[in-house]
Amino acid sequence: MVLGGASRAHLLPLAAIELAALPVMGLALVRLVRTGVWKDHRFLLILAALAVALPLVQLIPLPFNIWASLPGRDQAVLALEIAGIAPSWLPLSLTPDRTWQAFLALLPPVAMLLAALTLDRVTVTRLVWGVLAFVILSIVLGTLQITLESRTFYPWATTNFGSLVGFFANRNHMATLCLIALPFAAAMAGSGLNSRDPDAGLRVWVGALIIGLVLVALGAIRSRFGVLAAGPGLIGVLLVAWVSSGRGRPTPLVMGLAAGAAVAIGIVAVFALGPILDRFDTDVANEARFENWPIVARAAQDFLPLGSGLGSFDPVYRSYEPVETLRAAYVNEAHNDYLQLWLTTGWLGIALIIATYVWWARRSWTAWRAGTHLERDLQRAASVALLLIGIHSAADYPMRTETIAVIFALCCAILDGAARPSRQQEPRRRHA
Repeated sequence: MVLGGASRAHLLPLAAIELAALPVMGLALVRLVRTGVWKDHRFLLILAALAVALPLVQLIPLPFNIWASLPGRDQAVLALEIAGIAPSWLPLSLTPDRTWQAFLALLPPVAMLLAALTLDRVTVTRLVWGVLAFVILSIVLGTLQITLESRTFYPWATTNFGSLVGFFANRNHMATLCLIALPFAAAMAGSGLNSRDPDAGLRVWVGALIIGLVLVALGAIRSRFGVLAAGPGLIGVLLVAWVSSGRGRPTPLVMGLAAGAAVAIGIVAVFALGPILDRFDTDVANEARFENWPIVARAAQDFLPLGSGLGSFDPVYRSYEPVETLRAAYVNEAHNDYLQLWLTTGWLGIALIIATYVWWARRSWTAWRAGTHLERDLQRAASVALLLIGIHSAADYPMRTETIAVIFALCCAILDGAARPSRQQEPRRRHA
């Protein structure tokens, strides 16, 4: 989580994360097979396997005649002829080096997914607490960033300097992390009311404190998505807390969370409303991402049904970008991952996304119908967190940071636990 906060220009940290993922993935596969746990997660494992196989398929060399006949290759064929390069076998992807990098970037989230599926409830709960602790640490670092105004506290050279970004390079991705924390903090707080553990009361207070702190941080981050998604995020928080506390009349916890959220929103309104509104009142030229979407869609249609190859967005978009829209800054991403995947993977990628949403809907339906138990509470929180990431992906690219991708994989593993009967805690023995 500390090393994965940027989506580009961080090859060494990313390589370290990918290398560390290899032994984890190997050990997880062994445990999945030996324990037979994989049988309970067939559909999710198939989705993960297809996601990993997609870039590898795009790297398979094809005879030049077949490659040249694929849609969208006309300009590439013309460039080879002008350069005098003899035709040879070529992969489907127009940028095989970047497609290979995309495959390697999938290793850490896949390793987390496989490993988390083999873990017991106690260990998974500890991982969730680890994510929440990282959120608090990121907010503390972000507070130093905006108060001291020194580049010393910014981990990335290319970043939103002057904003609360924590360990990320982009404030929008920091906002996504904070939003992910909200439903999990609510689940931890709600589970404390139905537990006889000695630390149950502490969980209630810590969860409520995290929710209040995250809401204040969202105001300081000044991410437009963070502000717009705070409302749906709070609805998810209250639903998770209400279901966790028994689905009855609103409990003091739910009322307390609502009051705490109102206080946090009030603090944000008093101290940060002006800067937040300034973020919405921007020059139309800075909103080029929305103007670029029709261009991306036109390019995607030209490359159907197989796409241009993962990682090829930048060079492909440059070949379609009209001269009148050229600016000093180039368009590095489509700021709409669904549209970008349509361009780079064609109908195969879209089908995989649809299948993933079908999986999410089925597992979420099971989780939200289940009773009150910490394991089910975490599944409901994961359902909300995954939905927030999916919504943000429609206007940005949070999943292109390893931190969000790995947490996304953890949420998938937690939610897929809804496919199995809830594992109740073992009764404690009385000591003589």
